[in-house]
Amino acid sequence: MAIQTGTPSKTTIRLPNNWRPRDYQKNLWHYLSGGGTRAIAVWHRRAGKDDVVLHHTACAAHKRVGNYWHCMPEYAQCRKAIWTAVNPHSGKRRIDEAFPNEIRESTNESEMFIRFHNGSTFQAIGSDNYNAQMGASVVGIAYSEWALAHPGAWGFHRPILEENNGWAAFITTPRGRNHAKAMYDMALQTPGWFAEKLTAFDTKALSGEQLDASLKEYIALFGRDVGTSQFQQEYLVDFNASVLGAFYALEMMDVRKERRIAEIVPDYDRPVHRAWDIGVHHDTAIVWFQMVGGQIFILDVYGANNVGVEHYAGVIAQRRKQHGWIDGHDFVPHDAKVMEWGTGRTRIETMQDYELHPTRIRGVTKADGIEAARRAIALSVFHPRTEEVLVAALEQYHRKWDEEQKTFSKEEEHDWTSHYADAFRYLGLAWQALPVIQPPEPRRTGWVIPPPPDEPIVRRYAGMRL
Repeated sequence: MAIQTGTPSKTTIRLPNNWRPRDYQKNLWHYLSGGGTRAIAVWHRRAGKDDVVLHHTACAAHKRVGNYWHCMPEYAQCRKAIWTAVNPHSGKRRIDEAFPNEIRESTNESEMFIRFHNGSTFQAIGSDNYNAQMGASVVGIAYSEWALAHPGAWGFHRPILEENNGWAAFITTPRGRNHAKAMYDMALQTPGWFAEKLTAFDTKALSGEQLDASLKEYIALFGRDVGTSQFQQEYLVDFNASVLGAFYALEMMDVRKERRIAEIVPDYDRPVHRAWDIGVHHDTAIVWFQMVGGQIFILDVYGANNVGVEHYAGVIAQRRKQHGWIDGHDFVPHDAKVMEWGTGRTRIETMQDYELHPTRIRGVTKADGIEAARRAIALSVFHPRTEEVLVAALEQYHRKWDEEQKTFSKEEEHDWTSHYADAFRYLGLAWQALPVIQPPEPRRTGWVIPPPPDEPIVRRYAGMRL
């Protein structure tokens, strides 16, 4: 498309600017440019995913005046990955290639914000603070590295796009069988959605020599098994590849292998407890659970940020009414006696004001807490409504990679998974203090093992065949 700039010279600029989609990019490009509104592209590393959506955004912003976002997993990543990233082939910033200066009215470098002459805007945002955009009106969002993003971002942004008849494009490489895998599977079965998975062998964007060099580098860094798995994830877009440095990799593999993500019927005569990871100005996460017959039923999960205890009390009341659960303990970290939430009172006192039931967990080292979480996972059955957030977080929660030492550190990588993993860690320390409750009747409570693919349905009830 050709547009005239708002400058006195009225220069004509053609969009996309000095760029054409490669052959393997054309399916996604034609879908979006043809008016498609929902797309997920699971492409290999270095396939030019961000280039496609940035140039599409430039075109879309000049077809329809509105606000457009490029959402990275964390806001801190936006500057390095999008705003200052340089195309090695041209020596120019990718942001300047997609949005040439001639079409801009102003650019705010500190806020990574562009206003175009026609009134549209572009901004880079992070999924780690997705509800900070409350009240904003947006008509197009590109989610980059969606598998690493906070899955709650889409749930928060979707109503805005639906109201505005806007579009969303999710681009990513896999990170285990998490919310990105669930979205890709859903998109394959949903009319109107675009879904595509492209390996390095599909696109031929990289030569055999380049792929061989990448595989050798991964093996040199991580060893043969882990290095090969990492290569399969990044270049063969393998959803089954393990997440590097994951704390609970083996335990969560057993959860899926034993099909312990299943429909659960809790014991409605017994309490349902909650384990909290409490943040102040950051995420707070809550996990609902119940002990039944020596098993831990993981019934629900919720997380939010930048809200107070009254918000969480309201969510708990809503869950109680919706499911008919009896309130149990609210297990909170041992430091919950500190004064927080801006009230001048302790967290425990504030929770009690809202008729919650806080119980402090004993203080232990993080390493001991992680071991407790591992033991808890081995006994846990997860309700499907926890899969997209909690199960995904436990699968992805991982150690930091030390570039200098070329090894994983003992410390975790702080991202959206941390708070959910911490809440489960507190659950791992809390459940042992609860009495083991046997289900009063075999058919009253239990869980149904989902059938494996292409096999007859096998129903189980509290571990007993019906």
